[in-house]
Amino acid sequence: MIAYLSGAMEYVADEGAGWRTEMAQWIKSELGHDVIDPVITSQALVEKNNAQDYRDWKTSDPIRFVEFLRKAINLDLANVMEKADYVICLWNENVFKGGGSHGEVTMAYYSGKPIYLISELANDDLSGWIMSCSTSIFTEITELKSFLKETYSNG
Repeated sequence: MIAYLSGAMEYVADEGAGWRTEMAQWIKSELGHDVIDPVITSQALVEKNNAQDYRDWKTSDPIRFVEFLRKAINLDLANVMEKADYVICLWNENVFKGGGSHGEVTMAYYSGKPIYLISELANDDLSGWIMSCSTSIFTEITELKSFLKETYSNG
């Protein structure tokens, strides 16, 4: 089994690496599943394309920026659609200015993959679209972990 870790990156200081690193370690050790962490795959894409300053291109070279971002979008969506068995998404205010998490959740839903949403928002503030795409919604990571252990444990 392979989990894809979705959530805000573009407007988060660490690109969302903190929660993903912790979650990936837990998934591997407790469930024995593989993990696709888009922070890691994006870093590899940056290195491969010598694009360390790609964020600056948004204003200095928008065409180059869009061309590079399309590579990242294609990679992320291919990972969701073709490789992941389920998606875990941290949904909070940081996703509002971005678009990747919205797209990943929608594409996972469309392809019939389970989406486990950790929502840090009140239901009134949670998009009806995202809420409806989600298989299960949790308010705490610990709650999700208990669910995943019950659902996917080999024991």
